[in-house]
Order: sequence, then structure tokens, then C-alpha cells
Amino acid sequence: MNKLPAYLFCMFLLAACSQANNSEEQEDVVRDLIDVAEAREALRNIPDIPWDSQINKTHYQAKSTEAAKRKPLFGDLHVHTRYSFDAYVFGTLASPDNAYEFAKGMPIKHPAGFDVSLNKPLDFYGVTDHGMFLGLVREAATPGTEFYNNDASSSVRDINVSENLNLGSFTQRRSAFAGFLTDATLASASGSLDRAYMDRISRSAWADTIEAADRHNQPGKFTTFVGYEYTTSTLNMGNLHRNVIFQGGGDKYPALPFSRANSTNPEKLWDWMDNLRDQGIDSIAIPHNSNGSDGAMFEMVQWNDKPIDINYAQQRMRNEPLVEITQVKGTSDTHPSLSMNDEWADFEIMPYKVATMDVSKVPGSYVREALMNGLILENKIGANPYKFGIMGSSDTHTAAASLEEYNFFSKVGLLDSTAELRGSIPVTGELLNHQEALVDIGGEKYFQAASITWGASGLTGVWAEENTRDSIFSAFRRKEAFATSGPRMLVRFFAGFDLDTSKVSSPDLIEYLYSNGFSMGSDVDQLSQNKNLNFFVWAMRDSDSAPLQRVQIIKGWIANGQTYEKVFDVACSDGLEVDPVTNRCPDNKAMVNLADCSFSEDKGDNEIMSFWEDPEFDPEQRAFYYVRVLENPTCRWSTWDALRAGVEPRIDIAKTIQERAWTSPIHYIP
Repeated sequence: MNKLPAYLFCMFLLAACSQANNSEEQEDVVRDLIDVAEAREALRNIPDIPWDSQINKTHYQAKSTEAAKRKPLFGDLHVHTRYSFDAYVFGTLASPDNAYEFAKGMPIKHPAGFDVSLNKPLDFYGVTDHGMFLGLVREAATPGTEFYNNDASSSVRDINVSENLNLGSFTQRRSAFAGFLTDATLASASGSLDRAYMDRISRSAWADTIEAADRHNQPGKFTTFVGYEYTTSTLNMGNLHRNVIFQGGGDKYPALPFSRANSTNPEKLWDWMDNLRDQGIDSIAIPHNSNGSDGAMFEMVQWNDKPIDINYAQQRMRNEPLVEITQVKGTSDTHPSLSMNDEWADFEIMPYKVATMDVSKVPGSYVREALMNGLILENKIGANPYKFGIMGSSDTHTAAASLEEYNFFSKVGLLDSTAELRGSIPVTGELLNHQEALVDIGGEKYFQAASITWGASGLTGVWAEENTRDSIFSAFRRKEAFATSGPRMLVRFFAGFDLDTSKVSSPDLIEYLYSNGFSMGSDVDQLSQNKNLNFFVWAMRDSDSAPLQRVQIIKGWIANGQTYEKVFDVACSDGLEVDPVTNRCPDNKAMVNLADCSFSEDKGDNEIMSFWEDPEFDPEQRAFYYVRVLENPTCRWSTWDALRAGVEPRIDIAKTIQERAWTSPIHYIP
């Protein structure tokens, strides 16, 4: 555990050592492109996008009859394989090809040797290995390579040969995680490790990543996206990571990803993306784990501490239309200290900065607060850098997304491959010798790690015309996307003025809503002072998960320069009615049997839908609305671990959870 902060320090050191050398090369990196195939006519003729207008994005609007045919697709855009320096140290041998095989429903090997598979295939998947040190640890650990014989490889040599792929290598891997980054950084800075050689390794890994995505892409059936993770952070180890996803299509990609070795400033990443976009190569960056950013992900200032201006806001939205609200390392919707009147705010909170046990500052780290601060900025400067849509991903480091509570195998390979290492059951045997890593809870010794706060999450859902790169990427751009904490529940969300509620049972309901309303992710401006703003919500259960309990709309608004938030239950299960005073559904009495983790199948609904009108709507107030769907309670993964081990669940961890989905917000513009 004590080595983890050292790893991040090495990342800072890497940036300091490399930036001077790379600053003059940055332009060359951008211009140096790999031609993977001839650019398609559609890409060459891509229309200009009026990014300075955040309202009425007509270039994304389809005819209502076409839009009504959009179907739900689920995927994961945050996946690490053997080319990520940390994943390889964790024991991951799976390739990008293996990752896509897993997503298509085939079993692959977990680093601990057991098979892992999905209960049903995904529709899209994106491998996003770390741009920094891409492929280098695998090269350093492999006999016969130039890197293997360099002193910088000493901590990782042979780390994943067959005899070392076991839990007995736990201590070695913890040390190697920090040791390699230190040694490789210093070797690169001193010249004992040739940077051109390191670049060739990374270029090869990047080319293989691209080729694997293109091999497995099956338009209409299964979609792959080329991407990578940009892993910068603050000097206080606040997480500022982004996943960069290219639209793709067999066109062009950068020769190497833009990494923190080029710059630790995310605004420089956006410059690079803008430059590529000018060449016809579109991409988006998706911030993740804002919960571990130490308040830095959604600050009210730029990187240079100057106030946010319209240029910053437009550039950020141009490049970051989505934000990852949930993943294994916790949920970033909101925090109990920020949303004190939200009874469901305390959901899978990971309180730490990433890769540490240091507590992350709450203000500036959560999505709902950022959405509200965006309203302030839009009032002040006329643009909003935080008008993003919502998505979810896993951040698996085993190539395989661990999404189900009952089948949770976590994310960091051999380091959390057992219930003991995850901290969910008392330690026994050799682990008792690691007293510095243990904590006493209720008279039992548990492994002390942030992993006990992790969750079996998450997924991105989109509404798209077809299962292709272009169609799904367009859904990302127009923010017709939602996130779930793992289950594949469906959710739709529309707003409009004086919507015809009698259409609720009409077969052309969805076409009517697209024609007369605005879908999730849209901006809505007041067309008439004499019309009322109302909403339509619909949710359907995942048949492999629990029934639905309630559907909520979360509202944030600005009045007199201050922001406010409120949670409205808008539809209840079991024929129950929302209390107009409390805005809450009555308890539907759904229960969980902790003896076997069975749950109430006779409570809750398979489908919930409702029209809703904001009883507090003020046409003069700028506001946003997004939907949160809640399942009935089920067992948390840590309770499943305890049940299988025949021990009591850990007393300081929630025994049950309510799985959920979140939609992208709809913004009202007065």
C-alpha cells in the first residue's frame, strides 16, 4: 500500500523529465498520422459544426420518424489490456483481441487463472490502454527484448512467466508497480534507455490496438472504438484522467496517443484533438473518476488559475460532451455532503484519490455540483463548460468488465482476485503476515484497501439508429446517452411544452415525442411564455436483475445567483402514488434475504412510465433535469463474497444496494 503514492509521484517525475524534450515535438506528433485506409467520402465531407451555439443543434437532429426507430445499445468504453503498464503488472496477459472476444460473449482467462464471461454480449466496446508507457512493461518483462536487458526492467523481468502468475507474487507486484515507473523514467531522462526505442514499442502496441478494433468491428452487429486513456493528475494526485475515443471507421489515427509525457494540462489535450479534428479526425474525451480528483475535475478556473471564459467553455464542450458518472472505482453522481436532502446520494462512494488511501476533496469532484456550477457560468459568460451528457464504464484492468454483483471479480487482476484481497472477508493464512496492510473491524482482520469501496459497475447506454461507429458516435455527440451501475435497464427521457399526455398509450408515442419534444442531452429554450414545460420518462427493468422501484427527476436551477437542487419522485412501482408534499413514493416493502441474497420478486415493476410537470417551474430560471431510475434492493458484491465464504458480511459496509440508471440532462434555457 505504501508504494502506491510513489507510483503517482513517478508519473509527475516523468512529465517533468519528458516535457522539455517533447515540447518541440508535439506538433510533429499531431501531424504524423498513420493511414489505416482511404478516408471515406462521408468523413471528407463532414459538415462544419457550430460549436459556439449550444442550442438547437440541428446538425444532429433526425426526422422524428427516423429518430423514433433508435434502439438501445449497451457498451463499455474504458477497458485495459496487457498494453497498460499497470494492468500487465497486475498479471493481465489478455490482448485487445481477447477484450473484444469477451465483449462478444466468449470466455477469457482472468489473471488468476479462472474463466470470466458476460451473461450476455455487449453491443459496443472500446479498449483504452494508458497512453503513457503504452506497451512498455510487457516489452521490459519479456526475455529476448532489448528492454529486458536494460537495468530499468529489473523490477518487472519475468513477472508474468507462468511460475509467477500466482497469489504468491502479490508482494513483488506491489513493488514492481512503483519500481518500474521510477526506473524507466530515470533511464529515459539519463539517456540509458533510448526514447526512440520506447516510442517504437508504443507505436507497435498502438497499431495492434487499432488493428484489433478494426478486425472485430462488425457494422450492424458489434461495434468497436479505437481509444486510449490520458492519465494526468494534479500535483496533489487529484485524478484528471480522460478516455479519448475516436470516431474511427478505417480512416486515420494519430501515430501515438497524446499522453501526460506531452503535457499534464488537459487543455493541451483539447488543442491536440482540435488539431486532429481540423484534419477530419473526430474524437471525444471522457473524464472519469472525478470523485477522486481532489476537487480539480470541475474547477471554476482554468489550468492557469485564470477565470473560465467563453473560449475555454466552448473548447471543453467541443471535446468533452460526456462524463463518466459511474465505474468500478465508485460513483460520481453526487455526495451526501453536497446533496443533503437526497436520501440516495450515498451510493458506492469511493472517498479516496485514485491509487491512494488519501481522502479526496468533495467540492469540485461530483457531476451534479458541476452541472449546477455550469448554470452559474452560463449566466455569467454565456457558455457552459459543464453541459455534458452522462455515461458509465467499468475501468477494468483485466480486459473483462466485472458488472454483476453476484459475479464480481473486481478490476486489478491478481491484486484483488480473491475476497480476502478485496477486503470483503477476514484474512487468513499468509495475508496475516502483512500487518501493515490490515485493519481491525469488529474484532476481525481485513485487508485494508480502497477496493472495498469499489462497485460492480458500469455501462453506457445509447439510443442509436444502428449498431455502427457513426451512429453510436453521433449519439455520444448529441448526448442521447445514459449510464447504469451494471444492469441493462432501459430509460428514455423527453421534455416539451404542453405535451399531449393522452399519447401515453399511443403506438406513435416515441415519434410524437421526437417531433414535439426534446430527448435527453438536449437544450430547451422557452418558445412561449404561455406554455408549460413537462416531461416524459420511461424505464424498463433488466430481466436478469431486480424489478424497478421508482423513477426520479433531479432538478438543478439558479435563482438570484445561487444554485439549488431537488429530487422529485415522478413515478412509483406497485400502483403507489407520489406524495405531493414530500415528492416521494411510499416504501414498496421490497426486501432482501441476506441468508441467500434472494430478493422480492413480487414487489416492483417491470416497466414504469409517466408524464410529469415541474410544479415549481419558473420560465425565468435556468435549470437542468435528469432522470435517476432505482431498482429494488439487492445484495452488494461484498455480501455475496461473505455468503460464499460462510462468514458474516463486513459490518462497516452496506450489505445491500439499489442498482440504478442516470440519463443525460435536459437543460432549460430561459
